[in-house]
Amino acid sequence: MSDMIQSTPGWLTQDELDAARARMPILYVEAVPVRVDDAGEVTSVGLLLRIGAEGTISRTLVSGRVMHHERVRDALLRHLEKDLGPVALPRVPTSLQPFTVAEYFPTAGITAYHDPRQHAVSLAYVVPVAGDCRPRQDALDLVWFSPQEALSPAVQSEMPGGHAVLLKQALAHVGHVH
Repeated sequence: MSDMIQSTPGWLTQDELDAARARMPILYVEAVPVRVDDAGEVTSVGLLLRIGAEGTISRTLVSGRVMHHERVRDALLRHLEKDLGPVALPRVPTSLQPFTVAEYFPTAGITAYHDPRQHAVSLAYVVPVAGDCRPRQDALDLVWFSPQEALSPAVQSEMPGGHAVLLKQALAHVGHVH
């Protein structure tokens, strides 16, 4: 880790994070970025293209930890900017209401969500974005799909760890059932 991250309040060293992950659930936020038309209907869904630790390529959602002493809304905005760029212009409501709470376990099969690193609890949101999205950091690309394309077996098969299930729930929440 860089000195900047280690000295930032709320960040843990890798050893501290590994120890915490082994002992307690970690709080995350996840966002399904969407484009909406003038009537507020979802017209497209943005999925990130990432390379995993094992070198596998997958499609994922905006996701990340909530730091100690950080508001959920601030964590959501931080991860949206980190993954989508500073001019994505997300429209995050003042009062947040997740469409679901996803509970990830290191043991596969307990829930539809699996993260081999940890037990994590994630608050999931559908977030309209109006600006220019330019993925940064570990995201290779952001591809916009119609809701129907995003629900296709081909796209769903590229989403590991339960993100396909989460995407289906998000689209059902906004009126797109498969």
